[in-house]
Amino acid sequence: MTVPALLGLPSWEFFKPFIVTGLALGGVYAVSGVGMVVLYQTTGVLNLAFGAVGAMGAFIAWELNNNTSLPDWIGYLACIGFGGVVTLLYGVAFGPPLAGRDALTKAVATLGLALILLGAMSWIWTDKARSLDLPTTNSGFEVGGVMVNWTQVIAVGFGVVMTVVTIVFLRHTRTGTAMRALADDREITATLGVPVRRVEASAWLVSGLVSGAAGLLLANLVGLDAATLTFLVISALAATLIARLSSVALTLAAGFIVGLVNAMVTPILSISQYRDMTPFVLATIALLWVSRKDIRVTGLR
Repeated sequence: MTVPALLGLPSWEFFKPFIVTGLALGGVYAVSGVGMVVLYQTTGVLNLAFGAVGAMGAFIAWELNNNTSLPDWIGYLACIGFGGVVTLLYGVAFGPPLAGRDALTKAVATLGLALILLGAMSWIWTDKARSLDLPTTNSGFEVGGVMVNWTQVIAVGFGVVMTVVTIVFLRHTRTGTAMRALADDREITATLGVPVRRVEASAWLVSGLVSGAAGLLLANLVGLDAATLTFLVISALAATLIARLSSVALTLAAGFIVGLVNAMVTPILSISQYRDMTPFVLATIALLWVSRKDIRVTGLR
């Protein structure tokens, strides 16, 4: 008898579809985490409203696609545009007053935005099963006996491409250099003539556009549900914590790990009911490991 059989695990063939799902979700978690890290590095704000903004945009896209005669691509653009506009307006209105506050206060302020958007979605769109179909969902190809649709491919590719573009942008553009300088010292950067407000507004806008795109993909991958999409930000947050809110490349890897582990736990009946704990467990393990290394270095000093 094999080891998986002794442990009551399904066969390897049974896990294959969940690997595809995990990679797709991991790509979205990764790109969401990258958007959160860039905003945090620039403004010091950990945006807990990231998921709610994307969810609201997805509902707007569903409304336009199902209750108007507009082409579907208008709805998709509206989803991404909504994320950019709302996040930018929030950053312009509340970013400067929050600039001197501690990180916890800044995070709680964005949590308020998340709750407002969640309440609005629950009020406007009552509890009813909805789905946001993308043209890339109904076609795909087969790999190892598993069907892979193009939405899943886009989700994985989007995470990788967004990470690479972000790294190049931060290292080789003037605005990216200003963002990295703000992460080091806001006051000194301002004295050097850097337009701090403009750079911060750029970070809010980019983060919002990424939020809208992530909401569009997640609404198709997991379903159009306000609470589910809002709190999927926890998985992206876990990826950022594993990367210690600093490394964009590590956030990409952590996002894929969170997505894969979460999906691979699903078919294991004995622990599948606890799979929502996966992001917390992975983040805790990573933070404990990093703390262990820091304590060792401190002891040596």
